Amino acid sequence: MSLRAFRIAYDGSGYYGFQRQPDVSTVEDALFDALRALGVLEPDARKPTDYAAAGRTDAGVSALAQTIALEVPDWLAPRAFNGELPADVRAWAAAAAPEGFHATHHATRREYTYHLYAPPANRREENSPARDGRAAVDDDRFRTACGELSGTHDFHNLTPDERNTERSPTLEATRDGDYLVVTVSASGFARELVRRLVSLAESVGTGERSFADLERAIEPESLPGHEGIAPAPPEPLVLADVDYPDLAFEVDGDAAASARAVFDRRQIDRRTGSRVAGQLRDGLR
Repeated sequence: MSLRAFRIAYDGSGYYGFQRQPDVSTVEDALFDALRALGVLEPDARKPTDYAAAGRTDAGVSALAQTIALEVPDWLAPRAFNGELPADVRAWAAAAAPEGFHATHHATRREYTYHLYAPPANRREENSPARDGRAAVDDDRFRTACGELSGTHDFHNLTPDERNTERSPTLEATRDGDYLVVTVSASGFARELVRRLVSLAESVGTGERSFADLERAIEPESLPGHEGIAPAPPEPLVLADVDYPDLAFEVDGDAAASARAVFDRRQIDRRTGSRVAGQLRDGLR
């Protein structure tokens, strides 16, 4: 047995988050069930020896580089792991981990990507579907808001956490057609912080909130309830990367190829679903 770290990709749309919870399906349940089926985890064991994960993603959030570490036999390669995992959870790389390694505490940087549907104002009416009646996002205002939210702040107004709310994120946004792709990185995040950062930047980008409102949200005084910032929806969020300076991950070519095939099929299915929804919309005129 040796301590190894695995990169895990998953489509979070069918799960109630990463961490195990009573009576609901989670990604961690799928991982532990696979380990039991492989004989790596005893049937009555609560969790594997020396097990830890890079972070806890919320219900509906997906991941490319969720990372878990645990004691496993040397034969457990990602492709063997995948033999017992559901299709929407895929191991695709692994690394030997040093003694005492902890996947949560030893991560030096976490990066999330949020795919915000925000058609440019000059194209929205002609070529893009409506944004549920919401105002268009001004890219410059959005990017300025991202800059204001970057750096060290106490984000107690942007998380349900009551402790350890001071964080130092970096937010960047790039235009990709009708989407603003928002990259948020930091050494760690409070609960719901990424989604609330995106929500606040979007509200400034649409003009719903002012830059003064943004400044109030990151000041020591608590916002009254009616001025609170709700989190953006979870489905567009992806845990894209987690850095570990002391680990050298080796991609399992077969496992990665099978994972690409799975997610390619899911992309096609969702495009097809989008076309069906488009026909229904267009027929209701």
